[in-house]
Amino acid sequence: MAATIVECVPNISEGIDTEKINLIVQAARKIPGCAVLGVEPDADYNRTVITLAGEPKPVSQGAFELIKAAILHIDMRQHKGEHPRLGAVDVCPFVPLQGITMEQCSELAEQLAVKVAGECEVPTFLYGFAATHDDRTLLSSLRKEQYEGLQNRMSGGDTGHSESTRLPDFGPMSWNDNCAKSGGITIGSRTILVAYNVNIDEPDAVVAKKIGSLVRSTGRLLKQQDGRRTRIPGMLPMVQGMGVTLESHSISQVSMNLRDVVICPMHIAFEACKSIATDHQTEVPGSELVGLVPLSAMLDSGRWYAPEEVDDEKELVQAAINGLGLAHLAPFEAEDRIIEWAVAKAVKS
Repeated sequence: MAATIVECVPNISEGIDTEKINLIVQAARKIPGCAVLGVEPDADYNRTVITLAGEPKPVSQGAFELIKAAILHIDMRQHKGEHPRLGAVDVCPFVPLQGITMEQCSELAEQLAVKVAGECEVPTFLYGFAATHDDRTLLSSLRKEQYEGLQNRMSGGDTGHSESTRLPDFGPMSWNDNCAKSGGITIGSRTILVAYNVNIDEPDAVVAKKIGSLVRSTGRLLKQQDGRRTRIPGMLPMVQGMGVTLESHSISQVSMNLRDVVICPMHIAFEACKSIATDHQTEVPGSELVGLVPLSAMLDSGRWYAPEEVDDEKELVQAAINGLGLAHLAPFEAEDRIIEWAVAKAVKS
């Protein structure tokens, strides 16, 4: 296996048009040394999660070519979807896997943001460990008011943004036709994040939205009639979450980002959602991983669901798949979905 491996996970705002998705992904595939480990479109979210991995230089070049193709083929003026988004490539994080530091990943992010802004003439934002201000660290802070609010935000209008989050880091600082088509491109560096959705057996997301507001770290914002506000913290640490409908399957989901899967493992998030759903007489038939997951996270959940005497990695992974219901919506191919196994497979090929 290569001595230095970085992961990059661009999320593009297209999950329906397979021709467009293939054109965008193919732009990265053409770069030698940039392995495409996963392509996961979601029609309800109208979003595709793409996972790249390899040595830093080819992965960075692959990410640039992918972003350039996305800007060419996606028009945000026509985009609709359930998932929050800011632009054609809503987010593009670099994640250190082996032989590379977070600081180096932040440097890759900044170099890419400068290149995209300069060559594509679109606004780019840095987030995560690459953020240029503490207020810009969280993706949700930069994405507030989404694409629909970006024109007003960049034109100096009244907005929910402070001056520390209003404008991009690079590229155009005022609205133009390029901005209208591309939206904002958010690039950064982060630790391994697990995008994890728990399936709720209801079509309208009533219970899913309640669960999302209870389990996410920020909890619920309570508003009094006299204008006073207070926030009630949520159940789970380092978790972002919301309830959404999944029309293609006639169910709903609690869509979560587990920002530190060591602090909040998948089985804790799953069982928390299941417990609240049960209180509302609603079933939880399974869950779904979006993108790839570290082996350690699968083993951790496998130990929760497996008999105590099991210590074989493959058996523990299967116990996690079964316990979390990861094959509820589609087959779960572990060798393609676990980061370490997928990277090893890609390097061998």
